[in-house]
Amino acid sequence: MVRAIMHGCNGAMGQVISGIAAKDEEISIVAGIDMRTEQKNDYPVFASLNECKVEADVVIDFSNAAAVDELLDWCAEKKMPVVLCTTGLSEVQLAKVEETAEKTAVLRSANMSLGINMLLKLLKEAAQILAPAGFDIEILEKHHNQKVDAPSGTAIALADSINEAMGNTYHYKYDRSATREKRDAKEIGIQAIRGGTIVGEHDVIFAGQDEVITFNHTAYSKAIFAKGAVQAAKFLAGKPEGWYDMADVIGENGTPTVSKFIHSQPGFSFLELFPPLCLWMKASENQFVKASVSFFYILCKKMTSCAV
Repeated sequence: MVRAIMHGCNGAMGQVISGIAAKDEEISIVAGIDMRTEQKNDYPVFASLNECKVEADVVIDFSNAAAVDELLDWCAEKKMPVVLCTTGLSEVQLAKVEETAEKTAVLRSANMSLGINMLLKLLKEAAQILAPAGFDIEILEKHHNQKVDAPSGTAIALADSINEAMGNTYHYKYDRSATREKRDAKEIGIQAIRGGTIVGEHDVIFAGQDEVITFNHTAYSKAIFAKGAVQAAKFLAGKPEGWYDMADVIGENGTPTVSKFIHSQPGFSFLELFPPLCLWMKASENQFVKASVSFFYILCKKMTSCAV
């Protein structure tokens, strides 16, 4: 059984992860780290990692940017694998994450959900087709009113995925109120909304001449992120030093054939699934059946024509 330390255990995500891990026979949270040392679960809670003497195999971090430096130092010293889920890190901190990955296993993802990680791949393909055709790219993210960083780490990751596909020729525009000028064709606009209890919603908009294509991901529960973090921790325990991401987790522990196929086949294009998938998501009962058959027929046909 994998023994995990929950860094940020008394936060909202820490509690959700604790609940999911408690029902998983393959992992156990053996200690928690939080400035608020109230014990809400059946494991001891310490104010800092240096106070924790409990033996463990991996750290799951869902805390805040201010706590990450100490975390990275401790994990590097102890050669402790760490699943780093905290967002809003500075450039200096991101450089430190890379340094830490040279000493221990580090898995960092701006978003732990399978859907977002599929979307990252999908956007690369879409950008290579739509951007050269003159489509402008905008990202709108929405989160609850308690989220302190903006834009979200996921929004940046989505932009980075597009930019990488386009040879890093784009720059990011976070605010247009300070200047009065036309939109630059090589910019990706990123805007943030904060309100209510929105778990997380991301729209990636490709706006062209007389047509708009929007990719949307909506999280209805924090459980999707918690499940991903738990799977990542089970994957990372015992791994050698290096940089890992959710694609590695999905490839090893995800749905055996489909996930491995999605993340390992360079010749596969999600765009081939657009027509039936879009119909599937907005279908009547009869359309749903037809679209489902079409979607899985195309997917299975592609999978049988490629080595998995």
